[in-house]
Amino acid sequence: MKPSFISGFCLAFFLLVSHYSVAGQRFDYPTANLSTTWTNAESAPHSVSFTDGSTVRAILLRGSYGPRFACGFYCNGTCTSYLFAIFIVQTNSGSGIVQPAIGFPQVVWSANRDRPVKLGATLTLTPAGELVLRDADGSRVWSTNTARKSVVGMNITDNGNLVLFNAKNKIVWDSFNYPTDSLVPGQKLFEGQKLIAGVSPTNWSKGLYSLQVTNRGLFAYLESKPHRVYYRYLIKGTDRSKERSYIRFLNGSLALFIHSAEPSRPDGSIPVPRASLSQYMKLMSDGHLKVLEWQSGWSGWKVVADLFGVPRRSM
Repeated sequence: MKPSFISGFCLAFFLLVSHYSVAGQRFDYPTANLSTTWTNAESAPHSVSFTDGSTVRAILLRGSYGPRFACGFYCNGTCTSYLFAIFIVQTNSGSGIVQPAIGFPQVVWSANRDRPVKLGATLTLTPAGELVLRDADGSRVWSTNTARKSVVGMNITDNGNLVLFNAKNKIVWDSFNYPTDSLVPGQKLFEGQKLIAGVSPTNWSKGLYSLQVTNRGLFAYLESKPHRVYYRYLIKGTDRSKERSYIRFLNGSLALFIHSAEPSRPDGSIPVPRASLSQYMKLMSDGHLKVLEWQSGWSGWKVVADLFGVPRRSM
């Protein structure tokens, strides 16, 4: 074999191996280890600004090419105050956050809605296993209160749940247990939890409306004294489950498990258009429970259902 042929063969082999190595590499960053700190700085990695005035600084991101879940710092407007939030962003094949003119970040959970932080704020996954948010002045704003509970790492899942886990990969803390104003597909809202709407689209503080589950059904309240019910979906019958009553956002319905639990059939359901791409459900500042969906062809996020105005079906 001639030297030139050998050289050409080696080069081709190297390029082929390099291609498959790059192709098999993960570009997302869905996990974090203990003793990690992130700073809310304009120079932070994965910082992207959008034409609607919002900015995200992603800390964790799961997946690539399409609408994906990430968590990090989020602001909108003047960007003098920030949430630590979970949001849906559009990504390319390299897990880079893209900037379509209409595909703006969609916040589905936040830790500090009533106490936003400033530039210079920090988020730390401490050596003791606690996730702590501090403002720029060092004041403690929020934490998971999981110190010395055997946490070994943090992860954002494919379905948008932010999880602290132990060495046995068991969940110690997760964001699904502390909902704010939204549900994502697969998520449950249990009796004793509530969704609380924001004051307005740009004021994230707790507003006037809430959604709750009881052992009688699903209720929406005006947060006055006393509470005023403005929507109800009552479920008749006898409680047959030891589990707390809950609702679950499924592909095609909001299912009510009031007297039963999965894998039983739901006790009632509210139809939801089946998702073609990404969906989430939000209790809006006007008190309506709406489903938003990312439309194909870069049409942006559209409201596809108002669940307080559609027929209900008991089972």
